[in-house]
Amino acid sequence: MADTQTAGTEAGQGAEKQPRSVRVVLLALMITMMLAMLDNMIVGTAMPTIVGELGGLEHLSWVVTAYTLATAASTPLWGKLGDMYGRKGVFMASIVLFLIGSALSGMAQDMGQLIAFRAVQGLGAGGLMVGVMAIIGDLIPPRERGKYQGMMAGVMALAMIAGPLVGGTITDHWGWRWAFYINLPLGVVALGAISVVLHLPKKRAQARIDYLGAALLTVGITAIVLVTTWGGTEYAWTSARIMELIGIGVAALVGFVFWQTKAAEPVVPLHIFRSRNFTLMSVIGFITGFVMFGATLFLPLYQQSVQGASATNSGLLLLPMLGAMLVTSMVAGRVTTNTGRYKVFPIAGSVLMVVGLYLLSLMDTGTSRFTSGVYMAVVGLGMGCLMQITMLVAQNSVEMKDMGVASSSTTLFRTLGSSFGVAIMGALFNSRVQDVMAERGGALGAKVTERSAQLDAASLARLPEAVAGAYRQAVSAGTHGAFLLGAVVAVVSLVAAVFVKEVPLKGAGPKGDAAGGGAGEGAKAAVVEAV
Repeated sequence: MADTQTAGTEAGQGAEKQPRSVRVVLLALMITMMLAMLDNMIVGTAMPTIVGELGGLEHLSWVVTAYTLATAASTPLWGKLGDMYGRKGVFMASIVLFLIGSALSGMAQDMGQLIAFRAVQGLGAGGLMVGVMAIIGDLIPPRERGKYQGMMAGVMALAMIAGPLVGGTITDHWGWRWAFYINLPLGVVALGAISVVLHLPKKRAQARIDYLGAALLTVGITAIVLVTTWGGTEYAWTSARIMELIGIGVAALVGFVFWQTKAAEPVVPLHIFRSRNFTLMSVIGFITGFVMFGATLFLPLYQQSVQGASATNSGLLLLPMLGAMLVTSMVAGRVTTNTGRYKVFPIAGSVLMVVGLYLLSLMDTGTSRFTSGVYMAVVGLGMGCLMQITMLVAQNSVEMKDMGVASSSTTLFRTLGSSFGVAIMGALFNSRVQDVMAERGGALGAKVTERSAQLDAASLARLPEAVAGAYRQAVSAGTHGAFLLGAVVAVVSLVAAVFVKEVPLKGAGPKGDAAGGGAGEGAKAAVVEAV
């Protein structure tokens, strides 16, 4: 083993010693991040085959819902545990739990087992993204963190593009169980690298875990996710079940907030929201999740149903948006590192997002793929300015002891934003499609979309041409409403961005300039051992 080095003792010395060892750790972290993002997209393409073998079509949605629920509910807990007991051990525990859930899911013999094991997998996944972000926050001071934004954005883009392709290939050639087993070798590599290379200070908190706060938060998040998942699909928005869930969720979250003011070691210390920038980044993160996941849901649907694109390469349809997001994120990261300035990016990103979503709302049955690709690129440019900057500024707004909580809270707000985005934009889309089909497609059109407003390629091909034409018109009208709503919601992000205060980023600039303020608290805390 090479000499153990304490990153950040001196700005210049840390800058010279860090890169090699940090890159090894970052590679392992990126593999872990890929596992967290890739899983649902791979599994999504395998679902028809899974149902064909295991049955249980009526419980199909729970395969995704169980994972999503467990991930959202456990995210804040993983962040707090990392703050209390040390980042490395807690992060490795989340990887192990994720791999156990993956192995069990691959061995499932019926749909009930698969749903239960997916929940186990989701519990582990809740700690993966939080762990990655918090460890990066420990290792690299905010001023230097921009250099690595492109890497993280690249992983996100790769997961979204490759997910459906990889899922389809694995299912066709190896069987659906390998959609879960594929996580094992990658996870073991990441686990081994982190175990050997990453050394962070060990912690041992004297305070007990806030079990009541954790329980209230879990109940509240679960109720919210179930409302956004079931509302308008499983149950009508005004049904008794949805109203009950809303009541339970509100009561649990109000109780949680009240209890956090009393708990000795709160799960989410409310004092972090006293920071204006942290609160604003939480809002911007929520809106980004709302827009991003809504866009990635409806864009492929529009291109397949209206423009006649193949569903096989559905991930590639998003390439203009994801490519623009990747490039902008890299540029934003470099500029932030070199100048220490970042306020321009939330503002520019929000403006581009509003404009891009408005342009997408203008698409109709005559819009060319090139034109829609340009519109998608505008949205991608906006998201690239926001995706990593929100996490960077949020982490810069809190003390080191709250790094995990800050990372998990920001991740949670983005997750909740995605749930609301898919639910609300989806409800608007479905309503518009069904109205237009009833109007243009007559009785047959209304019957076709009675159960679902989203038809697969096979169902669409079987429709009479007149009804298929009406459906294309309906999807065009549905996406218009969904994207117009997204543009209006994105205005909130712009308003929040205007009020961001440009607080100097902790850590040295590229030449250790005085504006950076030293090597940074995060780097000082981390000990990385090069092997």
